[in-house]
Amino acid sequence: MSSIWGERLKISLFGESHGPGIGVVLDGFPPGLELDFEKISLEMERRKPKSSAYSTSRKEADEVEILSGLYKGRTTGTPICGLIRNSDTRSQDYERTSHLARPGHADYTGFVRFGGYNDFRGGGHFSARLTAALVFAGAIARQYLEDKGIHIGSHIFSIGDVLDVGFDMTHITRKQLDHLRNMELPVNDASCGDAYLSVIDEARRMGDSVGGIIETAVIGLPAGLGTPFFGNVEGKLSSILFSIPAVKGVEFGAGFSITGMKGSEANDSFYMDGGQVRTKTNNNGGINGGITNGMPVVFRVALKPTSSIFSVQDTIDIMKLENAKLELKGRHDTCIVPRAVPVVEAACSIALCDLYLMQFGSQCL
Repeated sequence: MSSIWGERLKISLFGESHGPGIGVVLDGFPPGLELDFEKISLEMERRKPKSSAYSTSRKEADEVEILSGLYKGRTTGTPICGLIRNSDTRSQDYERTSHLARPGHADYTGFVRFGGYNDFRGGGHFSARLTAALVFAGAIARQYLEDKGIHIGSHIFSIGDVLDVGFDMTHITRKQLDHLRNMELPVNDASCGDAYLSVIDEARRMGDSVGGIIETAVIGLPAGLGTPFFGNVEGKLSSILFSIPAVKGVEFGAGFSITGMKGSEANDSFYMDGGQVRTKTNNNGGINGGITNGMPVVFRVALKPTSSIFSVQDTIDIMKLENAKLELKGRHDTCIVPRAVPVVEAACSIALCDLYLMQFGSQCL
């Protein structure tokens, strides 16, 4: 199976949701970076369940044991292995329905692909639990990027049918991104936070779930990063973003709405701004021909409603191959969008770090 991603910077995820632990190995990370463990802890904390209004009641410490690749606080250039032990598992919640394929989950496809030998508890290796390891890897990659003056931030663009104010794609500041990073529900319009919670709470009371969209911006990227055809920035980012459970769509800049524009509207006109090349609009999301043009890279990620809901659903018994009914018990997020924000940023950090190392090398910092 393919749990390895990357070219110059390779990551390998391991573990299952209800196994002893999960983790990641980073291979190809440059030596010499002094890790800020407070920043790593901050990213891990952002992913953990917060408000009971939308999060699972499963509580994991998510403390990372770094087993290799670090000496006296600095990266050594050898593989970095991070282990996160599982402690708050309730596998019995899954035993009674192990023969029933949960709609929206990978129970049926996993059963077919692995002949029934896959660990089904909590989704096993398919589980979003593994995104904790992804966030750890992303926190390290993020520190490398920030050392180069590259910064990443996101806001919750929508939940259900409620929309936040989108980024001004031509003018995004580090102060703005840092402010969003410190918010439990990162939004540009403060009133959207309460509106989002109302939508989520209504779904929770009905035994249902909701999805949404995360908009992410990257500033400080130099022009010229990426290469045609298959090393393009959109393709690199999309390939890792689509590995995040529940992601069903990715768009850059104006995205699908660019199809409703004329060429004269969609084209981003260049101009000189104090010796710096900029564009008057940013409909292409800071990317031309798969290569960064120096403007903010902006993309949106669509996440489906959480598949685990408490309404009775039609399904099949995968052992008997007959129709059945499913009523779930256990602990599940009503909306995963708030917790997915640091996951999306982590995946973005890993992809950009890989692109940067491919282009500029991985010598000591």
